[in-house]
Amino acid sequence: MIAIIKTLQVILALSVLILVHELGHFTFAKLFGIRVDKFFLFFDAGGRKLLSTKTGWFSKIFPKGQKWETEYGIGWLPLGGYCKIAGIVDESMDTEYLQNEPKEWEFRTKPAWQRLLVMAGGVLFNIIFAVVMYAALLAGWGESYIGNEGNSIYVNELAYDMGFRNGDHIISFDDYEPENFATLQVDLARQSATKAVVLREGDTLDIYIDHNRIGEVLNNPGMFDLARPFIIHSIAEGSVNSGSGLVSGDRIIGIDSVSVPFVQDAWPVLEQHLGETVAVDVVRAADTLSLPLQVDTTGRLGVFLASPEIKTREYSLASAIPAGFKKTFTSVGGYIKDLKLVFTPSTEAYKSVGSFIAIGQVFPESWDWYSFLSIIAMLSIMLAVMNLLPIPALDGGHIVFTIYEMITGRKPSDNFLYITQIIGMILIFGLMFLAFGNDIARLIR
Repeated sequence: MIAIIKTLQVILALSVLILVHELGHFTFAKLFGIRVDKFFLFFDAGGRKLLSTKTGWFSKIFPKGQKWETEYGIGWLPLGGYCKIAGIVDESMDTEYLQNEPKEWEFRTKPAWQRLLVMAGGVLFNIIFAVVMYAALLAGWGESYIGNEGNSIYVNELAYDMGFRNGDHIISFDDYEPENFATLQVDLARQSATKAVVLREGDTLDIYIDHNRIGEVLNNPGMFDLARPFIIHSIAEGSVNSGSGLVSGDRIIGIDSVSVPFVQDAWPVLEQHLGETVAVDVVRAADTLSLPLQVDTTGRLGVFLASPEIKTREYSLASAIPAGFKKTFTSVGGYIKDLKLVFTPSTEAYKSVGSFIAIGQVFPESWDWYSFLSIIAMLSIMLAVMNLLPIPALDGGHIVFTIYEMITGRKPSDNFLYITQIIGMILIFGLMFLAFGNDIARLIR
């Protein structure tokens, strides 16, 4: 069931994003009087279509659809979608029009600035969509996060090997001072930091970062967990320790003579005493007490822990819109930094590139509108930035050639565009194989 829910979320999210992207191309093409032959969600490879306004059951129910200039439909291959614009060399590789005289309704006959807007339309619509999503999220739910200020880290093996220790408070990565605790690991990679400044037992310490390990940082999640003191919020109803003397605000610092500064230190100790009574050192106000507590058969004390402080910002609709713009362009900048790492071989960040499988793992196991909209906004930004890469088969390649024409006054020949399109498709297929290969390798591991 979990796999089905995740799959449905991936299909729905990608379908929406593809429609938004292609609608950008479609809108500008229609605005400038350029004919759009086909507008399809998914690919109709081999001419097979699940839905078409010009053929099949739809055309029988709505015969007027056959007379529409554009054929709208749904293909059978759910790997994307496309907007086939007349008079353009694109991924369809349809060059039949090259044999005929240019028509006034073709893409190739329009001024360069119009062609530029048509090609940039998809990216522009994806950015606008992300702004709308983030503004809606901020207006509807606000923004909640665990702040970095006042909190300490609990490290995994990689972080320890790099010099970080449990209880460190990260002050900065070079000159960047992180605000959100949850993004510390991402910030470390994106900032390409050479030094982390931490507060350790009251002293400020410099930890120098080896850039050759950035790939490990990107491929090793959970470097910085939140180091949580074992502070009691309340005793669970029916707990094995009801009436034990524990009260709200007590902090457990030792179990069976073993120091446990944080909750994470306590779990392995408790697991060694399943169903037993242990001596527990408790700090209460200015006193340190020793209490006998019962460990249940699951290795727990039957208590609720004090929650970390959650920072919350509320937004009105008016304030959510500029905040949505800010969040979108901050995310764009962050993703550009990610791509820079991917194309830097020494970081081995290319190993973190994923396909539909990796995207599916991002979605929650149960339906949640906040998570879904947050993820779809992020994916919209990723789609926009990826399409701006100057690869001929992507929008960025077309944009580069059009800008070159506007600067030099010389338009690349159709044959040149055809050849570069083939090269671009080869590069894209190479990236797809890399992404699928990485996903498969992660599943095997």
